[in-house]
Amino acid sequence: MTITPIFDPEKEGRPMRVAAFMSGSGTNIMRLLEHEKRLVSLEGKSPFETIFIFSDRSDGQSAGEKIALENGLSYFSYDIRAFHAEKSIKRSVGTPEGMAARREYDLTAKRLVEAFEIDVIALGGYMSYITLERCVNVHPADLSISLPDGRRRFIGDHAVQDAISAGEKMLRSSTLWTDEGVDSGPLLMVSDPVPVELPESLETLIKNREKLTAVADEHQERLKEAGDWKIFPRTVEMIARGRFALDDKNRVYVDGQPVPGGYREEE
Repeated sequence: MTITPIFDPEKEGRPMRVAAFMSGSGTNIMRLLEHEKRLVSLEGKSPFETIFIFSDRSDGQSAGEKIALENGLSYFSYDIRAFHAEKSIKRSVGTPEGMAARREYDLTAKRLVEAFEIDVIALGGYMSYITLERCVNVHPADLSISLPDGRRRFIGDHAVQDAISAGEKMLRSSTLWTDEGVDSGPLLMVSDPVPVELPESLETLIKNREKLTAVADEHQERLKEAGDWKIFPRTVEMIARGRFALDDKNRVYVDGQPVPGGYREEE
């Protein structure tokens, strides 16, 4: 069995080159850039370098250009909605037509990644399904929690609400090395817990979908600060230092030790 670092700094002899992909406010990308600067301040250098920002929105809803300007980075945007409208095709990736269209759309980003010799793509609130490889993503749920058949329990866009509805008492964020599935790639890191605090009984909330959604949204905002914003940049840093590795079955290791439930800092 071969265990291979996701990025090997000794072999490459340079900092890991990162492309930051985003769609909206870009708070995860902002925290990544802040962490990079903090490492430079503390250590004189950072093990990773953010090279450019890419957004799938060009309609003013993405803060990518502002973040890039404030940090002296190159910025590229290619609006996926305009792409689908021009092609007159459906956006679903659940069909062969949809997948073919997504691969066509991703060709632009792929050329950028290749031209800038990017090692890892950091998906910080990137809302489009991506067909490119070597991506790290952050998800607002504990992906170590599984269903009886082994599938991950809390995946997709409504993971926080699903976890609260299922009676979970604690919420966590996870980072993962993406694959072709939805939140199904190798689990890298799991955050500290955020307690679930309900204004009334769960049974009552479930009967009021609007109130349940509001409660889930409030918890997701708290989880961003206590979870996403901490483990997303930390995961990128650990990859850049050569600490995360995968074996031939895509099982995750940290410092040579298996972490089947995701690495947790308290360990």
